[in-house]
Parts: sequence; C-alpha cells; structure tokens
Amino acid sequence: MRGLTHGDVVAAASLLRTTPRETWDATVDRLLDQAHAADVYRKRLGRLHPRWGNGSLMSMVLCESSVWPESRFSDSDYVEALAAVLLAFVHRRRRRHDKL
Repeated sequence: MRGLTHGDVVAAASLLRTTPRETWDATVDRLLDQAHAADVYRKRLGRLHPRWGNGSLMSMVLCESSVWPESRFSDSDYVEALAAVLLAFVHRRRRRHDKL
C-alpha cells in the first residue's frame, strides 16, 4: 500500500460513517488489503489497478464513494471512525513488523 496520508484517513473515516459500526473493522481491513493489492499491481505492471486505483487508501475509498463530507472533531462518531482507521493501520504495521 502507498504511504498513508491525512487525506487517506479522512476519506476512509468518512466512508466508515456511512456503514454500520459493527462492520467498521472488517471494512477498514478490506480497504487496506485492496489498497495493498492495487499498489502491488501498479508496481508490477506500471499502471493503475482497473478496479482499485493507484494503491492508496483514498483511491480505494473513491472506488466505493465519490463524495464524502469531512466532519469536525466535535462529532464523536467521526472521531471514532478516524481512530478506527488509524488503529487498523497501526495494528497491520505491527503485525508485519512482528513477522520480520
């Protein structure tokens, strides 16, 4: 997967808010898996993945939803969605690091 940016986290959190909370973990894991696969595809073939884009998390979100409103930190659901995305990313990196 390409490097995670602020825009990636905002996009993924905004998408999560449109899904049931009990699906958030599975949704973020799927998005991260597909973004990684798209990045591998892009590196190997030198072109964007036809369904999942350029390997960024934002590209994956845009494949599923073209518009998302960024919320304020006073919106606790939004803050929890941001945290869910960041925690999934951190856990994934830890698991990868532990395997090395």
